[in-house]
Amino acid sequence: MAGLRLIVGLGNPGPEYARTRHNAGFRFVDELAAKAGASFRLDSKLFGETAKIDIAGRSVWLLKPATFMNLSGKSVTAALRFWKFEPEQALLAHDELDLPPGTARLKFDGGHGGQNGLRDTMKLLGHGGFHRLRIGIGHPGHKDKVTPWVLGRPSAEDDILIDRAIDDAIDVLPLAMDGNFMDAMTRLHTAKP
Repeated sequence: MAGLRLIVGLGNPGPEYARTRHNAGFRFVDELAAKAGASFRLDSKLFGETAKIDIAGRSVWLLKPATFMNLSGKSVTAALRFWKFEPEQALLAHDELDLPPGTARLKFDGGHGGQNGLRDTMKLLGHGGFHRLRIGIGHPGHKDKVTPWVLGRPSAEDDILIDRAIDDAIDVLPLAMDGNFMDAMTRLHTAKP
């Protein structure tokens, strides 16, 4: 399988959303940029902010859609077209209700699981053939509480766990850059003592 060329963080733009659970994807790409000493710049033709970094000696573009979450696909598909990347060369990082905080999982293809950024991207692509990084935010326990939960800020303890999951995912990215997704998944999904 081809290596990664594009890493997209899904989230909502604006300071009021900055540290919400729904912006776990933004936190992931922000951390990648910070570690590389890169900064994001607005790219209006891609409807988002971009930065270019190197991971394990390979260049990769980072993208943060400037659209709201439910319109993320507009930015993702514009970037794929502009850079002539295939969807399978993209990794979309997003918050995941079905995983507890502190957990990150890699996945290829599948459904959107109610995640609106994935839903919109899949609608515009016509398929789900791209990589996902699912960053656990936990579930509030009832579907009626999901919206305020994802748009709310995690507890201090959960915030630390989300950061730990992001660090764990960053640690396995060099494998994914080379196309060794199975090795990256195995390492990420194996519990640490």
